Amino acid sequence: MTSLFVAAAGAAADAVTAHVPSLVADGVAGRIFAQDATLWGPAAEEEAGKRLSWVGLGRTSRHLVGEVSALRDELREQGVDRVVLCGMGGSSLAPEVICATEGLPLVVLDSSHPDVVRGAVTELERTAVVVSSKSGSTVETDSQRRVFEQAFTDAGIDPAGRIVVVTDPGSPLDEQAREAGYRVVNADPDVGGRYSALTAFGLVPSGLAGADIEALLDDAEAVADLLAEDDEANPALRLGSAIGGTSPLRDKLYLVDHGTEARGLGAWAEQLIAESTGKDGTGLLPVVLPRPGGSTPPTDATIVRLVPDDGDDSAPVAASTVDVGGSLGAQFLLWEVATAVAGRLLGINPFDQPDVESAKQAARDLMSGSGGDEVSDDFADGPVSVRHLGGDWLGDAADVDAAVAALLAQVDPEHGYVAVMAYLDREGDAPFAQVADALAERVGRPVTFGWGPRFLHSTGQYHKGGPATGVYLQVTDTPREDLPVPGRDFTLGEFIAAQAGGDAQVLADHGRPVLVLHLTDHDAGLARVTRALAGGRA
Repeated sequence: MTSLFVAAAGAAADAVTAHVPSLVADGVAGRIFAQDATLWGPAAEEEAGKRLSWVGLGRTSRHLVGEVSALRDELREQGVDRVVLCGMGGSSLAPEVICATEGLPLVVLDSSHPDVVRGAVTELERTAVVVSSKSGSTVETDSQRRVFEQAFTDAGIDPAGRIVVVTDPGSPLDEQAREAGYRVVNADPDVGGRYSALTAFGLVPSGLAGADIEALLDDAEAVADLLAEDDEANPALRLGSAIGGTSPLRDKLYLVDHGTEARGLGAWAEQLIAESTGKDGTGLLPVVLPRPGGSTPPTDATIVRLVPDDGDDSAPVAASTVDVGGSLGAQFLLWEVATAVAGRLLGINPFDQPDVESAKQAARDLMSGSGGDEVSDDFADGPVSVRHLGGDWLGDAADVDAAVAALLAQVDPEHGYVAVMAYLDREGDAPFAQVADALAERVGRPVTFGWGPRFLHSTGQYHKGGPATGVYLQVTDTPREDLPVPGRDFTLGEFIAAQAGGDAQVLADHGRPVLVLHLTDHDAGLARVTRALAGGRA
C-alpha cells in the first residue's frame, strides 16, 4: 500500500497550524489538480497556464510503460545494456534518483567538462545514449550528442540505432532527430523540466536502465486523490506550509538523509525547491546533507529529515523540523505539490527561472567575444590562480588562505550562506565535496556544494534571484585534454570556461562576492584549495 508521511515540529508545526486552514478554505489543493493558473497571481498566470500537467502524470504517462519496455528488450537483444543519459537539471536528476534507488547502473552525463565527457564515451558496443532536452537548444546536451554521434560513427556503429531522443513535440531537436532517423519519444510540453520526473524525461532513461517505471506511476496515482483533497490532513498542504510558511521565514532547508530508501532524493528536491522559489529577492535554499549529525542548525533553518517509507518516530532534532517519507513515485508528486504551495505562500511564480537565462547569455557573450573586458587574475599562489569579483573585498590578500578568509569575512553571521561551485569531475573529484562540512564548521553558517555546470540549472537560480545573502567560491581547472565539439567552432574546454566565467560575472553584477580559484595544476591545486578551505587542517 502506498502511503506518505509528513510530520512537523516546532516552528514548522506552527506554520502548518497557521496556514493549512486558509489553504483549505481557498481550495488550493483542488485548484492545483484542476490546473488553475490563477493561484500564483496575475504575473504568473501565463506561465502557470502551460506548466501544470504534472498533476496527472500518474495516468497520462502510462503509454510509456510498454513503449520503453519494448525498446529496452530490442536493445538488449543487440547486446546493449549500458545506458548513458545526456541531460541537464530536470532531465537528469530524477532518472539518477530512480536508478540509484533501485540499484541500477545509469551513466548520467550532465557536464560539459571535456575530461568528464570523454570518460563517458566508452564501451560503445554495449551503449545506448538517451539525449534529453525540452527544446534541444541546451548547449551542454547538444554538444554531448554531437560527441557521441561522432564516436559511434568512427566505431562503425549507426548512431540512429543507439541514440534515443526525448524532447517536446515540435521542438527543433524533435524535427532534427526524426529527419536523422533517431528514435524519438515526446514528453508532455505542459510540464516544466524540474516537475518532469514522471514524464518521458524521467521514465525513458530509467526504464531503459531496467527500472520499474510502472510502479512509480502506480505510487503517484495512488496518492493523487489524497494530495488533491482540500483537507487539513493533506500531506502536501502540510509540507508546503512547513517549508514556506514559517514566521519569520526560515529560508534554509537542511535536507538530511535519515534512512530514506530513495537514494539521492535530496539532490532532486534541491533543484525543484531552489529553482522554483529562489526569485524576487526571496526563496528557500536547500542544503543537502548526506547523513544526520553535524553542527547545530542555525535559527533561520528548518531540518527536513528524509525518513523511511513508513515514517520515523525519533525526536525532532531542531527548533523547526519536518519528517517526510513515502515511496519514490508518491514523493515526486508530494514534493511538486508542496513546492507549488510554498510558492503561493511566498508570493512568487514557482514555474519560471528568470535568472538561469542570464548566466547562459553571459556564457554566450564570452564565447562570441562580446562579453566585455576580460577580468584578470589578482595573483597566483603556486598551482592556483586567484581572482575576485563583486566588490572591493579582497584587501591585501596575497595567497589562497588569505583570499578564502577575506571571502568568508563577507558572510552575514545571521542570514548568510556560502556556495561552493566546483567545475570539476563529479566522480573523479568526489572527495572534494567534503569541504562543505569543514567550511560549515568554520563559518557556522549553511554551506552548499554544487558541481558545475549542473548546479546552474538548480541552485544557480537561487544564487542570483534569491536573497542577497550569499558569498560564492568558484573552483575551475584546466582540462587534462580538451575535446572539440563536432560541427561547432568551439571546444568543450572553451565552453565550460565560458559557463564558469559567465556565471561569476552575473553574480558579480548582482553585487555578490565571488572568489575564483583556478587550478593550473589539477592535483596540486586541488590539494592546496582543500587545505585552505579547511583552515589549514586538511
